[in-house]
Amino acid sequence: MNKEVENKMEDELRPKYDFTQMNGGVRGKYVERYRTGTNLVLLDPDIAQAFPDDTAVNEALRLLIQVSQRQQSNTAV
Repeated sequence: MNKEVENKMEDELRPKYDFTQMNGGVRGKYVERYRTGTNLVLLDPDIAQAFPDDTAVNEALRLLIQVSQRQQSNTAV
């Protein structure tokens, strides 16, 4: 951001917020719900280049699962 925009934003903020007036606020209220519905994975840069989006990653992992299952069934026979 340039200085003009930063200064404009700073001027709009109150110098002090009184959080005692915020009744019922609970820190981390939804954190467990968020964690159960989210599975974020950080890919190394070289891996990320091979997969343009989450669909490509999911397809590759499903293929890997299928290959692994076939290998297991071949060795079990």
